[in-house]
Amino acid sequence: MAPFDLTPILGTLRYAALFGAIGFGFGAVLEMGGFGDTRKLAAQFYLRDMTVVKTMFTGIVVAALLLFGASSLGLLDLSRVWVNPTYLWPGIVGGLIMGVGFVVGGFCPGTSLVAAATLKLDGILFVLGALVGVGIFGESVSSFESFWLSSYMGRFTLPEWLGLPVGVVLLLVVAMAVVMFWTAEQLERRFAPAPVEGTPRRAGLGWKAKLGGTLALAALALAIAVRGQPSADQKWARAAEPVRRLVEERAIFASPPEVVALRKDVTVKVELLDVRDEHDFNLFHVGGARRIDAAALEQEPGLRRLLAEPASTVTFLVGNGEAAALAAWKRLTALGVKNLYVVEGGVNRWLELYPAPECVSSKAAPEGEDGLAWRFSYAAGASLPSAWPELPTSHEFRFPCAPALASSAPEHGSHGGFTWPAHAFTKRVKLQSKAAVKGGCG
Repeated sequence: MAPFDLTPILGTLRYAALFGAIGFGFGAVLEMGGFGDTRKLAAQFYLRDMTVVKTMFTGIVVAALLLFGASSLGLLDLSRVWVNPTYLWPGIVGGLIMGVGFVVGGFCPGTSLVAAATLKLDGILFVLGALVGVGIFGESVSSFESFWLSSYMGRFTLPEWLGLPVGVVLLLVVAMAVVMFWTAEQLERRFAPAPVEGTPRRAGLGWKAKLGGTLALAALALAIAVRGQPSADQKWARAAEPVRRLVEERAIFASPPEVVALRKDVTVKVELLDVRDEHDFNLFHVGGARRIDAAALEQEPGLRRLLAEPASTVTFLVGNGEAAALAAWKRLTALGVKNLYVVEGGVNRWLELYPAPECVSSKAAPEGEDGLAWRFSYAAGASLPSAWPELPTSHEFRFPCAPALASSAPEHGSHGGFTWPAHAFTKRVKLQSKAAVKGGCG
């Protein structure tokens, strides 16, 4: 299933040749389309030649239909396709600045490189100016960093913004493109200069061809809307063999001691998501854990929050045992969540390694495959030292057995005498980076 894994050839000549061919091909198409000429590019702002706008919208519509069509057929995993995170107000300001530069200079960054490659003087000067601007920005961004990182919305797409199914959004995009094409042609007829006598008139598509293309796009969008996008379970069923092997080899199960060690690591952000019901969660949960409904996590805004986590975040799913957490892991992994792990043995294993006081809990037979194997005398929540084994001291723990467990050692004075051995563990967590592969005019 696409996108294809190119890591085996990373850093090789084949890798460079592949992306070099794509880049040169894209540049050649831009040049053949006349996009290396500032007069053609700037003409759109004077409503005289709308070729650029029509070309961009054609690319957007065709790409959207092909991407979501391939996803619908199970040929492409869209969760692995990079989508630039949205920073709303910085994006608007940056778009306005680029727009002014486009009008003044006649190029966007991509087309300026095309012009420079054909040794056009204005293209070369534009590229040099862009490099100077990038340098100035890099040296000054710290002075307005708070604005630069403001209004962060993560991976934010049209279906999420409109709250509509993907198929409906595709139909709306096709309709918008048709209206835009018609409007662009009306503007060209109104503002385009009269052709010089003797100049051959450019032949355009007839109305039958345009109608046929419109109906074809609408039919494809409707077919995608009817078929729909694959569910999390369907995506997992189509998951690549390496992903399935992670479960078989238990590479996604992190032991409680590894979780504890990572919670001490200031370079890593640890998130604990508890997939149990409210009753078991209230009896006992790991400190800082957030109880979630696994099904709700697959919807907005829960899924978007997980997808927007920085690359330094490790998210652990924890249940009483492993069954419920593993089921949630499969579905969320299929939806594209990275750096996701299951706590090995769940809360039952956690309490074996970091036991609660005997007057609070005792071993019991679990109810069902994924039941809690401990009986609590009251709802302790995260108030016990067992919930925070990485903390050397705390003044917030409750110690119902404090007289019997108090330690005379000064370093244990506020931890109720609780200490645990440094349990050995096999390291499982490997942070996956979220690298962007970008392209396009900008």
